[in-house]
Order: sequence, then structure tokens, then C-alpha cells
Amino acid sequence: MTALANSTGDDPRRARPALAHGRVDAIAALRDAGITAAIAFGLFLPLIGFQTAVNGENALILTTRWPLLFAIVAAVTVGRFGYSLLIEPRLRQRALRPIATSPSAWRSFVGKWFVPFAIAFVVVYPAIVLATAGFSRSVKWIDNFGIQILIYVMLGWGLNIVVGLAGLLDLGYVAFYAVGAYSYALLAKTFGLAFWVLLPVAGILASFWGVLLGFPVLRLRGDYLAIVTLAFGEIIRLVIINWTALTNGYAGIGGIPRPSFFGIPFNADDNGFAAVFGLPFSPLYRVIFLYYVILGLALLTAFVTVRLRRLPVGRAWEALREDEIACRSLGINTTNTKLTAFAMGAMFAGFAGSFFATRQGFISPESFTFLESATILSIVVLGGMGSQIGVAIAAIAMIGGTEIMRDLDFLKKIFGPTFDPTQYRMLIFGFAMVLIMVWRPRGLISTREPSVFLKERKSIAADLVTEGHG
Repeated sequence: MTALANSTGDDPRRARPALAHGRVDAIAALRDAGITAAIAFGLFLPLIGFQTAVNGENALILTTRWPLLFAIVAAVTVGRFGYSLLIEPRLRQRALRPIATSPSAWRSFVGKWFVPFAIAFVVVYPAIVLATAGFSRSVKWIDNFGIQILIYVMLGWGLNIVVGLAGLLDLGYVAFYAVGAYSYALLAKTFGLAFWVLLPVAGILASFWGVLLGFPVLRLRGDYLAIVTLAFGEIIRLVIINWTALTNGYAGIGGIPRPSFFGIPFNADDNGFAAVFGLPFSPLYRVIFLYYVILGLALLTAFVTVRLRRLPVGRAWEALREDEIACRSLGINTTNTKLTAFAMGAMFAGFAGSFFATRQGFISPESFTFLESATILSIVVLGGMGSQIGVAIAAIAMIGGTEIMRDLDFLKKIFGPTFDPTQYRMLIFGFAMVLIMVWRPRGLISTREPSVFLKERKSIAADLVTEGHG
């Protein structure tokens, strides 16, 4: 009977340690969850638990939101308990596995067909929206989702040149975005030039300011470079605010000319787009046209970035990112390398800024705050620095998630009529960034495709590359 029990794996001497180990893991997970609950309660109590409001006598009073506070604390506690009990042991086991030198079959299949499928999807996206949402409700999904996401995808790809490829931390990227927007707005209103004429002009002016930023920071790196670029972004914003004779200050610039379809405006006149093609007038035509304009600009940004990465200047960017001293020892001109990175990234930001101005028809300094730079940088970091696909996925998640939060009206029935989910988007983004840094420190897409290879191109896994080497 003893031999039979041992052969079937029912030995009680082996079962006891396993059960004891399971109890220890559960107790440790409960302890971690309790500590996390106490920290979350203390952190969210002044932020969410209390709220100031104005009563009928126009006096400021303090109100409480206990259901919302306890719901968030409970969610954090359950998440920490699940992580400690289920996810953390698997991560430890995964770390003990041998490193895979080649990707699996399904990853190779996804990597081969994902980009063509994604391009085809964004091309037919307006048609899909028209077929599913109808003609009257399509403006919201094409404009607020499609166009808005593509603008940040383009901005993320532009900043990816500076941060992801060249390794230069830029916290003032929104300054070039603002230069492009105000350049187009002022030149279009003053001289009456068309969008397609001013689009390259806005990019050139933004690139010029990128070179001006690059000269003072040639000897800086790391935190010092970040502080200087942050100051540059704030200087540009303050100039826009105070130079009222040119920029109109806080009042902004309105009545910015809209782009036309080969000279045909999108209006209700007899020479408008709808009248020329015999269609009923609708603002949807202009929205679809703007969608394909920003899609073309975003694809142009991706194409130029990929081509530049394979050129000597792109390889110099990557060498500068890995080790600037080694880069100089190889005879690479680090001055020109840094200036070209700033100039190229600023140029694409100028393109996006000019499109933003013509899409909105109105711009003001409130659209170019540090929060925009932080959002764009978060997209690059979350997606994976140097990864085009990762940046696009992060932009869809962050910007699309913000727009989806505006439609979560059912949460007001749970947390009260004054609950606004969009107020907590930065809290959610911060929590998501913490999770990404713990789960995938190098971003969603952490593999690297070498720009130069011997005999065969192979992806470099993140596990084989440490920070600052490779």
C-alpha cells in the first residue's frame, strides 16, 4: 500500500509542505494587501474622500465622497492581493526560465502581418464607422477618436526620434507643437496662404527652433537636459501669452482658415464640396478629409523615421543613445547628431501643430501646456522607446481611453451625479505607468530590430539587453 501511495503521488509527507507553503503565500498576500489598503486610504482620503463645494449662500463647504473612496481602496486592495497571490509567483518562475534566443512562431506571425493589417484598418476606418454608427453619429468617432489619436501618434513618433532613438530626454516638446500651430495661424490670417503651402513652412520654422534649443544643451545630458528643455517649453508658452500684439495672448487666435479639397471649400455655398459633387451638405465630409490628411502625415512621419534609422545618421542616433563617450571615440560628430535629432523631431511637431490649428480653427496658450509634453512623453515611454508600433498602441490606449471615459455615464448612478470619470484620467494613467514599469520596464514593445545586421536580421529581446548597453 505504501508503494502504491508513493507511485500515485499521494504521500502525505509531500502534501504537508505544499499546503504549508500555500498558507504562507496566502498570509503574505493578505499582509501586503492590508498594507496597500492603509496606504491607499491615507493617499486618497484628501484627494477623493473630501471635496469642496459652494452652497446656496455662496459659502465654501466641505463634502465627503465615502462610497467612491471605499470603492477605490477596495479595488486597489483586491488588485494587490491578486498580484501577490497569483501574478508575482509566476513572474518569479518566469525569471528562472532560460532566455529564448528566437521568437516563437505566433510572435513571428503577428510581427509579420500586424503592420499591414493595422495600415489597412486605419485606411478603411471611416467606412467601418459609417457602416456601424450611421451617418449622423460618425462625426464623433472619426473626429474625437480617429483624428485625435492620430495627432498624438504623430507627436509620439516625432518625440520618439529625440527620446527613443537619440536618447535625449525632452520635456519641452510641446513648444515645437505650439510654434507650428502659431506659425500657420499667423501666416494664414495675415497673407491668406493655403494650408498646403504653409504646412512645410510651419515644419521648417519648428525645426529652426529645434536647432536653437539644441545648441545650448550640447554638453548636457540626463536630468540637466530635461530641466533645460522643460524651461524652453515654458519660455515659449510665456512668450505666446505676453506678446499680445502678435499672438493675442490668452484670447488666442480665431477664424483660422480651413483646408480645402483642391481649392474646393467644405461649406454650404454653391461652390462648396457638397454642391460640386451633388451631395447633401454635411460637416462629415470635412471631418473625413481631415482624417485622411492627418493619416497621411502620420504615415509620412513613420516612413521617414524608419528610413532615417537605416541611414548613417540614424545609426549615429542609436550610438549616441547607448554611450556618448564611445560614440565620440568612433569619430562621430555628436554635435551634428544631437542637432539633427532635435531638428527632425521638432519638424514633425510643427507639422502636427499646423494641422491642429487648421482643424480647430482656434488656438490659445491653454492648448500648449506642460501637460501636453508629459502626455506625449508618457506615450513614448509606455509604448517602448524606439518602437514605432509600441508608441502607436500607447497613443490609442491613452488618448482613446480618455475619450471613452466621457461616455461612462452609468458610473454616475453608482458614485453620484457629480462624478466625472475624466477627472481621474491622470490618476489612471499614473497607475498604468507604474504597472508598465513593474511588468515591462522597457515598454510594451521592448524588442529592437537592428538597423545593421550580418547575414540575417534578428530581433533583440529586452532580456538580452540591459539599460544603456545594446
